[in-house]
Amino acid sequence: MKANELRTGMAVNLDGRLYVVVKTEHTKPGKGPAYIQAKMRSVDGSGTTEKRFGGADVVDGVNLDRRTMEYLFSDGAGGGTFMDMDSFDQHELNQDLLGDALEFLAPNSQCTMLFYDGRPITVELPASVEVTVADTPPGIKGATATNQLKEATCDTGLKTRVPPFIEPGEKIKVSTEDGSYISRVKGD
Repeated sequence: MKANELRTGMAVNLDGRLYVVVKTEHTKPGKGPAYIQAKMRSVDGSGTTEKRFGGADVVDGVNLDRRTMEYLFSDGAGGGTFMDMDSFDQHELNQDLLGDALEFLAPNSQCTMLFYDGRPITVELPASVEVTVADTPPGIKGATATNQLKEATCDTGLKTRVPPFIEPGEKIKVSTEDGSYISRVKGD
């Protein structure tokens, strides 16, 4: 496939190693040809790399199997156990493969796991998730400035900054790209 077809979540084979695309950025500079800057995470847990491709460059795409999984629990060392929603098989992923994904997953929540040759390689997160604020300092009465944020710790362990009106126990929506606060979740 051509490099300009790369999207987040796709897998590519570069120099004999399998990578999952974490982020892509299409750039058209004032001078010179357009290019694609891709940030990719190695599925063997050796870290991330960034590579620049020309729009016409050819990359070796790899087909991945996507399955709906339920996150069960953390192993305490940054890894987690997931259950296949169809076959009820359990799969364990270590922290090298998960990265910071567990900060966005509450126990018993559903996610999509990517498999290659029957082996789980990573978890695909949605653009945003809902989490519950576990701890945050009280807001200052009368503080009306809109750009003031305070620290908050969520039930999943995620640390983020929220507006002063957010209280412990409230559900908020956060971006899985950078962990930033998006909005308060309205009660049912």
